[in-house]
Amino acid sequence: MGLGNRAQGLPRAVQGCPRLDFAKTPRKSEGLVCFRDIRPGAPHHYLVVPIEHMGNCKTLKKEHIPLVEKMMEAGKNILQRNNFTDLNDIRMGFHWPPFCSISHLHLHVLAPASHLGFLSRMIYRTNSYWFITAEQLIERLQTENTAS
Repeated sequence: MGLGNRAQGLPRAVQGCPRLDFAKTPRKSEGLVCFRDIRPGAPHHYLVVPIEHMGNCKTLKKEHIPLVEKMMEAGKNILQRNNFTDLNDIRMGFHWPPFCSISHLHLHVLAPASHLGFLSRMIYRTNSYWFITAEQLIERLQTENTAS
């Protein structure tokens, strides 16, 4: 199944992933692409992906903190463009290896977090072995790099 023009300019690792929804043209901005998750865990569920291929969140270093912050900002922007404004009721984070279904860095943006169903609350559970919030990842990157 080809993705045609909708996937042009996206990383090959992202283009071939059946989990990502290319039904609508993704938004590209400042080296990132943002689109709806094909299996939404919330009424608003987007993925923010760097166009340049990067591994998973466990491979990131301190110098990647600005990228993570930029991904978070893009996630907030896509929510606001889609008329979701309660930024206190969102969850943004990454699946922690080996619990990743995609081998390309991607930020999950879910809203409203208060409307996550039972299964989504488990899959995107904070303080778990398989999911880390963007804020926790930034703290981890800062801590790991100052300890070394």
